[in-house]
Amino acid sequence: MLLSKLCRKSSGAASCKLLVRSTSGVSKPKYDYDLVVLGGGSGGLACAKEAVECGARVLCFDYVKPTPVGTTWGIGGTCVNVGCIPKKLMHQACLLGEAVHEAVAYGWNVNAQNIKPDWRKLIKSVQNHIKSVNWVTRVDLRDKKVEYVNSMGRFVDAHTIDYRTKQGERRQLTAEHVVVAVGGRPRYPDIPGATEFGITSDDIFSYEREPGRTLVVGAGYVGLECACFLKGLGYEPTVMVRSIVLRGFDRQMAELLAAMMTERGIRFLDTTIPTAVERQRNGTLLVRHHNTTTQADGGDVFDTVLWAIGRKGLIDDLNLAAAGVATQNDKVVVDHTEATSVPHIYAVGDIVHGRPELTPVAILSGRLLARRLFAGSQQLMDYTDVATTVFTPLEYACVGMSEELAIESRGAENIEVFHGYYKPTEFFIPQKSVRHCYLKAVAEVDGDQKILGLHYMGPVAGEVIQGFAAALKSGLTVKTLLNTVGIHPTTAEEFTRLSITKRSGRDPTPASCCS
Repeated sequence: MLLSKLCRKSSGAASCKLLVRSTSGVSKPKYDYDLVVLGGGSGGLACAKEAVECGARVLCFDYVKPTPVGTTWGIGGTCVNVGCIPKKLMHQACLLGEAVHEAVAYGWNVNAQNIKPDWRKLIKSVQNHIKSVNWVTRVDLRDKKVEYVNSMGRFVDAHTIDYRTKQGERRQLTAEHVVVAVGGRPRYPDIPGATEFGITSDDIFSYEREPGRTLVVGAGYVGLECACFLKGLGYEPTVMVRSIVLRGFDRQMAELLAAMMTERGIRFLDTTIPTAVERQRNGTLLVRHHNTTTQADGGDVFDTVLWAIGRKGLIDDLNLAAAGVATQNDKVVVDHTEATSVPHIYAVGDIVHGRPELTPVAILSGRLLARRLFAGSQQLMDYTDVATTVFTPLEYACVGMSEELAIESRGAENIEVFHGYYKPTEFFIPQKSVRHCYLKAVAEVDGDQKILGLHYMGPVAGEVIQGFAAALKSGLTVKTLLNTVGIHPTTAEEFTRLSITKRSGRDPTPASCCS
């Protein structure tokens, strides 16, 4: 006898309608599991838990290979262990350090001269939090009846997964559907000494030794964020830039962010690539490098070298060829439904070719996929206009098109850019620099001027842009924005005061905060 199971989620997901077999009179299911998820990061876990809520039988594999220096971590993926969460905590530590010094100007009796961070205490606090999240994640999986195996799962064929138990035995299981969500890991350059003497973002958040004078190789958001929190904690970071900072972001905003970092004392080695890393007798690291503009060779000595030159998808151990799954470079190719070249095998998160490598993207795409597979939903993931933030001392957040992309796709004559500098009220008394507090709206010229992109550099940028992201996806126009009354005094209200266009040539610097 077959019973119909109906479960409804308060989140608004489609009702789950799954046929559940009774314990008598029914043959054994064709597959061991309805869904097997390879990867216990944000996307994989979100998909697994959502599928179980809809009545599916789910197993999740997760395994972390140690880094070259031996760093490893628990379940939860990059974000929880070596990404968003520890990065934000280090960022907060730096903001608190700044706040202590600013408190003196606000009348607090603080001896700011003797205040300095304790690296080991900070690392211990960060790791304690991460371990608590690992534990909560394990408990959540158990409570939701998601089976979890701490092992590397690999394909034998399109429906069969092979893995090794903790006792070393090889076992196999079958699944009707498989989701690949193994994510990626930092790349190392192919130069002498790179893996022997360098570390990555996989290591820095549990690095017991003070980093000291640090070379950060790479100028993407990971490299810039690491350089900034190291500077904020009192160390001496240098950023080595192969070509440009923040590739893929709005160029004006990227250059403004680099200028902000320079003003704070962070050194940049432009158009420079490393050629070798050598350990000196005193334990320091000699980094030899080559300037691709001047063709000059040189070298500098550092205490730590941190590679931030991009990430590599973890496809090597999956044996995807055995299942017939197509890849491009080191990523899995999927269609608009997250399906790979094999219809019942899917992929979500950072392992997917051409998709934003962001935790909320992985989570939502994983949940929506589970609902389509097991709840009859038709909703697809919308990958357009995804907001993001670079957590530097002055944060940079954006949603939608860059100015360059808007001009390239629509034509310069069809684009209007509203922009302005602003002065955060809380910056006045401690006399903090407002030179790089800037925002702009990239919009259409005609009609109500639909907004195509919003860009903001300043305090708590992520908090500011999140709400505007929903507005932009709902068709926000300049007319609506300028007809919105701002909350005063806030920095977010500056978007409602944007009246100067780049085309006008007028000075975007405000004379007053209240008129």
